[in-house]
Amino acid sequence: MTGSGQLFMLLDTSVYTAREPTSLFGEPNVLKTPTRLLITLSALALVLASCEEAQLESNDAELPQVVAAPETPASTKYASQNRPDVRGRIGAVSAGHPLAAQAGLRVLQSGGNATDAVIAMAGVLAVVRPHMNGIGGDAFGIFYDGETGEVAALNASGRAGALATPEFFAAAGLDQIPGAGPLSVSVPGAVAGWVDAHERYGSMDFADLLETGIDYARNGFAVSTRLAQDFEEQGANLNQAGLDLYLPNAAAPPVGSLLRNPALADSLQIVATEGKEGFYQGDIAKRLSAFITEQGGYLRPEDFANHTSNWVTPLRGDYLDHEFIVMPPNTQGVTQLALFAMAKSHDLKQQGQNTADYLHTLIELKKLAFADRDRWVADPEMAPVPVPQLLDSDYLRQRALAVDMAVAAVEVAPGFGEVAAAAPNGSRSDAGDTVYITAVDQWGNAVSWIQSNFAGFGSGLLDEATGILLHNRGALFTLETGHPNQVAPGKRPYHTLSPMMALYPNGQFAFTLGTPGGDSQTQTIIQITQNLLMFDMTPQQALEAPRFRSQTGNRLAIENRITEAVLAELRSRGHELNVIEGWTATFGGAQMIHRDPATGVLTAAADPRREAYAIAY
Repeated sequence: MTGSGQLFMLLDTSVYTAREPTSLFGEPNVLKTPTRLLITLSALALVLASCEEAQLESNDAELPQVVAAPETPASTKYASQNRPDVRGRIGAVSAGHPLAAQAGLRVLQSGGNATDAVIAMAGVLAVVRPHMNGIGGDAFGIFYDGETGEVAALNASGRAGALATPEFFAAAGLDQIPGAGPLSVSVPGAVAGWVDAHERYGSMDFADLLETGIDYARNGFAVSTRLAQDFEEQGANLNQAGLDLYLPNAAAPPVGSLLRNPALADSLQIVATEGKEGFYQGDIAKRLSAFITEQGGYLRPEDFANHTSNWVTPLRGDYLDHEFIVMPPNTQGVTQLALFAMAKSHDLKQQGQNTADYLHTLIELKKLAFADRDRWVADPEMAPVPVPQLLDSDYLRQRALAVDMAVAAVEVAPGFGEVAAAAPNGSRSDAGDTVYITAVDQWGNAVSWIQSNFAGFGSGLLDEATGILLHNRGALFTLETGHPNQVAPGKRPYHTLSPMMALYPNGQFAFTLGTPGGDSQTQTIIQITQNLLMFDMTPQQALEAPRFRSQTGNRLAIENRITEAVLAELRSRGHELNVIEGWTATFGGAQMIHRDPATGVLTAAADPRREAYAIAY
């Protein structure tokens, strides 16, 4: 042991050679790095030799030989966990940017509740992730009352304007809703959602909750590497005002520079002091409607003035000893519950996490669920959406048996309804720039909240006067005659946004979970849920485990941390793989807060695939 101790001392001393040590007389040591390295290596050789000699002379019993354990075949190549699970006793937040999470934590520690924290974080995210969300977009939220156990859901999505008829688009020579531009803009609903959530559940002054976001808009926030990259990758459809702000001189602002949007700060200040009226009936609505009209869109001042959010009854479903709560249509929450229900018909745990059978099964179940979704999900106030039939247990049990374990299905028809009316809008597949926000407070209240522009930079239209970037959720309407999601005045479009909450069997809060990612949201959520509950991962491990994203036909994006043997087997079954290296936004950016039923400890997690951050205390 003496020799070992000398060895560690020597190695430890060598760490500090970069400090330019001085001689005994205070003068810089003239030994250069190569010389020091030679001396260190020579000394190391002497120490090792003396250790070997001492070992040969020792009468101690020979140390037992260490035999390496045989390698167990694995289906997944796991990288080291990127981030720790963040745990606390009192409260927790997770948001799509560190500055937003910090704002939410300050609210909780100042005595605010979960809804207060979510509104503060939403206001910050509207500024620091402007291409993904903002007051020109939509939102949805699920709320758990820690005292009563009551669960409520808020639909804060906007509607098409009074002029938005199929004939309006036909007169413009269109046979499909544009994916960007003025004809993709429906009424933004996020601001009404903030105010309505605060009126029902908030406890702090509403204006105070928006102060941090206003400050970042007026005085600036530091541009991150990821934000600059996003701007350059997603800014092609921006109008000139948007280019001037987000891509000046045809490039993103330098990393570390301050990005300011004073006009947006002024608009947020109006919302802070005047609430919904200031946005939907005042100068902001007049300016936005005039701007959209100038661009050729269909929104007018009365469309803004007539907007309302709705408190709705959430959908519930049982899976893996938990009750899952999702939004009803016009969102794809019904698809999430259908996936859970169909998964019960397959022994996924026996198949093993991320094996070829496991992945193939989930991918094929997704195709079945999406075929029904694309046929039926729409605004239930304007079209019949047969939710009871879509979630019927016998129907889904039979539907799940349609999976062919040997061959990937190229096309899947809806389980009922005319196939001719099932074609989805072409904009649905890959868009999905969104932020997810969640908070749990000291009183046990929890909120699962999501808000979005839909595509990166939404419609591409930034109104210079208000600083507001308008979303493109209206692109999710279809012009297909007779389809439930056909555009109509006052109608909400189909939505990919799908926040989720889970309860324990006794009705107590278990966890929140949500993610950006458009179509991938339901796919990501089932993979994470099963990682957590079926394969006993921690929340952070469940988020970080490699995953897939099934796209149209047999196209499949999948992370390269899945083993090559599994990838080869998937290819042999007909899946067309796009193997993606690293941690990319293709697979969403999930966040979660989990409550331990025994200790009450909260564990917050944030996906490293985007800029999300989690904090607990």
